[in-house]
Amino acid sequence: MSLEIMISQHTAILLEHARKSLNDEALIREAVRLKDVTLLKNAEEEHYQYEDFFKYAEEHNEQLELALEGYRMTFNTRNGLKIWTEEKFDLQAHVDFSFGEDRMDEIKLTKHQVSQLKKSLAVNWVVLEKPHHEGIQEVSLVLRENVK
Repeated sequence: MSLEIMISQHTAILLEHARKSLNDEALIREAVRLKDVTLLKNAEEEHYQYEDFFKYAEEHNEQLELALEGYRMTFNTRNGLKIWTEEKFDLQAHVDFSFGEDRMDEIKLTKHQVSQLKKSLAVNWVVLEKPHHEGIQEVSLVLRENVK
């Protein structure tokens, strides 16, 4: 039985933003190993600041080195999940998928991406899958309490 690595939604968003912005997994791994925020400076934008990234992770017992291999978010808010989905899969809400009050629909992902999504998503959300079509899977994300 493998140990599931849990991190906050905030940490996951920052991690996926760094991956998308820097496009250099080796650099990110080095930054995490050394706990060196200066290596992440080029990923910083208005809503993506890394100044307290390692301090926060340490204070909340988040194992970032292990999280680089895969993680589950502890909890997902509606808007946070939208942002994470945009960062993780390089999608845009209202363009690549619909975004509603307690669900996200028409998200088109590869089978591998669906697997990543299922492993990362907090337990308060559910993945609903439609049949595969030419290697692409359409999924919806629904707040667990609204699944009938």
